[in-house]
Amino acid sequence: MKVIITGGTGLIGSALAKSLADDNHEVIVLSRSPMTVKNLPATVQVVEWDGRTAKGWGHLADGAEAIVNLAGESIADGRWTEERKQRIRASRLNAGQAVIEAIKAAENRPQVLIQASAVGYYGPRNGREIGEDTPAGNGFLAQVCIDWEASTASVEEMGVRRVIIRTGVVLSTAGGALPRMLMPFKLFIGGPIGHGDQGFPWIHLSDEVAAIRFLIENPDASGPFNLSAPNPLTNAQFGQALGKVLHRPAVLPTPSFAMKLAFGEMATVLLEGQQAVPQRLEQLGFTFEFSEAEQALRDLVQ
Repeated sequence: MKVIITGGTGLIGSALAKSLADDNHEVIVLSRSPMTVKNLPATVQVVEWDGRTAKGWGHLADGAEAIVNLAGESIADGRWTEERKQRIRASRLNAGQAVIEAIKAAENRPQVLIQASAVGYYGPRNGREIGEDTPAGNGFLAQVCIDWEASTASVEEMGVRRVIIRTGVVLSTAGGALPRMLMPFKLFIGGPIGHGDQGFPWIHLSDEVAAIRFLIENPDASGPFNLSAPNPLTNAQFGQALGKVLHRPAVLPTPSFAMKLAFGEMATVLLEGQQAVPQRLEQLGFTFEFSEAEQALRDLVQ
């Protein structure tokens, strides 16, 4: 199987590329700086692209079985100035346009496009579990997700099966949120963020990769899928699980006002949440290796 991955040098993309390469699939990763890529297997082909067009790589889509579009500027690397918010949105829309351009020009079009999104699509939703039929929410992150998903919608008119992955907080010690969360607990100052009642939809990196591969290979999969563990927690409950695994207390909350002072509008990522559940993924028969937070954390940090 030939798979093209945009955003393939990030946490999820690099793990997916390695998993596919280990099973002898042909993997092509698009990168703006191919010479600096160090974390991929030697069998993975790294191709330069500009993040906006199909120039230099579009021909590779001809005959590929799948394209996985994960590209987009990180939302967690700094305060959300107006300029940065524009870059976050533009990076996703530009990548989507490049994918459309490549697929449209292909004589033998890919069978499936995996389009990245996030549980932020639903906006702040405290209190009840959220399936894929829940309508979009409000706010900057929700609107980015709405536009991100729409950026590749036209491939369906070209006969390409499209799967949207609305991912929660991906747990890994190689990057993402977990390494930042570990330090306060190791210093005995860990605890809930804000009031702690906000939803915390999480997923182990191994399950994230396995779910993406499952959706690539399952011809019945199309439309949106929540990629989050089947047992969502509140932020406070997740902190308790992390403290238990690390043998540390989880009682010192970080006040909401302190988060807002430190991170500005970006603090909403941590202060608001969703109890997203993977209804459609489980209905299709996917089985999680890590369905409980404590089990996942023990695997990662011990």
